[in-house]
Formats: sequence, C-alpha cells, structure tokens
Amino acid sequence: MELEPLYQIKVTCLHCENTFSTSRVRPSFKRATRTDTDFCGYYNEENPDYYVVRICPSCGFASTENFNAKLSEAQRAKFKQDIGDRFIKRNYDGHRDWETALESYKLGLLCAQTIGEKERILASLLHHIAWLYRYKNNQEQEQRFMKYALESYIRVFETEDIHGSDARLMYLIGELHRRIGEYNEAVKWFARVINDKRIMDAAMIRACREQWATLREEMMNQGQELPEEMRG
Repeated sequence: MELEPLYQIKVTCLHCENTFSTSRVRPSFKRATRTDTDFCGYYNEENPDYYVVRICPSCGFASTENFNAKLSEAQRAKFKQDIGDRFIKRNYDGHRDWETALESYKLGLLCAQTIGEKERILASLLHHIAWLYRYKNNQEQEQRFMKYALESYIRVFETEDIHGSDARLMYLIGELHRRIGEYNEAVKWFARVINDKRIMDAAMIRACREQWATLREEMMNQGQELPEEMRG
C-alpha cells in the first residue's frame, strides 16, 4: 500500500486547551526539488510549509510548535478580545491549498502579534508569507513581506542574546537586503560573516561568499558603483 504524504497529529490548544487534529507531511515526502538562496523550498507533492501553523477549530488560536508553551491570563484575554470572539469556526485539519496556507500564516501572525510572541517567530511567519507570494509570482506582495521579515530579523539580531555569531541569521539579513535591492547593506552583512573569525559555520560562510560574488556581478551589470569592500 502506498503511503499518503499527509498524516495527522494531535495538538492541545494553548488558548482553550481543546485537543484537535492537524496534518503534517511525512518526513519521506519532505525532499525539496530545489531551494532558493533564502531557504524557500519547492516540492513536487505536498509542501510541508503549508502545514506549519496549527489552528484550533474551537477558538481559532493559531500557533506553531515554536510558540511559548503557556499563555498568561493577560495573553488569553487579549487573544479572545481581538481574535477569538470574531473567529468563525472551521476546520483546517485536512489538505491545504495555497489560499488556506496563506490564511493560516496570516492568522498565525495575527495571533503571535496579539500575544506578544518572540520576534524570531514573527520574522519567520513574515518570511513564509513572502515565500507564499513568491510561489504565485506576486512580486509586489513578496517584496512587501520580505521587507517586513527583514526588519523583524534585524530586531532579532539587535535584541536577542546571540553574541553576534548567528551566521544563518546574519546571512539571511544580507540575502533579504540583496533581494529587495539594498545592495550596499547586503555587502555589509555578508562581509561580517566572511570576516568574523569567531564564526565557524562553514556552510554559511560559503553561502555568504557565493552571494557576495552574485551581488558583485549584479551591481556591475547594472552599472552601479561597487562599495569599497568589493573593489580590487
């Protein structure tokens, strides 16, 4: 018997403590056919990213597995007032198409903002929304959400205690700057990863070198003046 790409898991809602089912993609189906330079994956069958946000059918609270494990009474009250009281009950537990995935991410983002979730979670949700628009070649919305994600990732870098050595985060900040056309800022972030002797993440150092070369070529093709770091 052939395996289905989706399987169900049980989740307990952080808000109303109702137990509900949500779909996941089996690990054997999670191989991307290709991946963009900001980690956006493309899949032949079910896209696992479509199922990241779990939505309670009873109260509408949407979360990912990275949300805080408990809500305070103040957070519960804020969610109920801003979102829960207006939620029209529906089930998100089966197959999700693009529209349903977008809806789930936007609800997840709204919930995360309402309860004051960690900045890193907001950044990831914003970035995933940008990817969804990329799948549809909607460049205007993709660029808009990449800018929001970039601002959010920069806040993560500035406020989280990461000692300036989170190479993946720094690479992503550089790459999103490149993708929205802020080339000089991109150069600075890539250079930080390449030149910081404390960073041992060989894959991210290599990725920064590759994107640095891509960026140099793009700037030269567009007749832009190269920043000092790139000359010579």
